[in-house]
Amino acid sequence: MLSMHFQRSLMAVCVVAVCSAMQAQQRQVEAVAPGQAQMPPAVQEFQSLEDQWSTAVVNNDSYTMEFLLSPVYVDISSIGDVLTRNQLIAGLLDKGNLPISMQQRVVSVREFGDTAIVSGTYIVKYRANGGVKEERGIFTHIYNRAQRHWACVNAQRTAVVEMASNKQKASGQKKSDAEEPFHIPFFHKGAEPSQSATGPTNLPPN
Repeated sequence: MLSMHFQRSLMAVCVVAVCSAMQAQQRQVEAVAPGQAQMPPAVQEFQSLEDQWSTAVVNNDSYTMEFLLSPVYVDISSIGDVLTRNQLIAGLLDKGNLPISMQQRVVSVREFGDTAIVSGTYIVKYRANGGVKEERGIFTHIYNRAQRHWACVNAQRTAVVEMASNKQKASGQKKSDAEEPFHIPFFHKGAEPSQSATGPTNLPPN
C-alpha cells in the first residue's frame, strides 16, 4: 500500500517536472515566424525596449538610454568603434551626429535565466556629405535582468546594405521595394516596431 502511494507520488512529481521543463524550453527561444500576426510575449517585450531605444537615440534622450543600458554596457558599432555606456550617452549631446530616423525590429529572443540574447534587423538614416544615407543591417543585443528590469550589457551591429538616397534619385535607380531591410536565411521579417523613431540628424550610435 505504501509502495503504491510512493509510486503515484513519484509519478506526479515527474509529470510536473517534465511540464515545467517544457515551459522553460518554450520560453527560452521565441521568434517571429513569417506572416505571424501576433508576436510571442518575449519578442513583444523586447520590441518595446528596442522602440524606446530608437526613439531615445533620435531625440537625444539620455535619461531613457541610462535606463535601458547597464553601467557595464559595451557598444560595438557597424564600423568597429567600441564605446562604453557613458561615451555613447555623451555622444547624444552632439545633435549633429544624431540619425534622422532609426528602426529596430526584433526577430528572435533567446533567454537563459536572467540573460537574453535579442537578434533583429535595423534601418538607420543619417546625413552625410550633404545628402541622406541609409544603413541597413542586423544587430545583437545582450540583456541582463536585475530586480525585474532588463538592461542591455552588450550591443553589436553588422551593416549589410548602405544606400545614398540622393545618388539614387540622380541616377534614376529604383529603390528596392522589399518588405524588409534585406533577406538572410533565418533573419526573416521581424516584428513591426510600435513606433518609428524620427528626428534630428550623422553617424548612428548603436
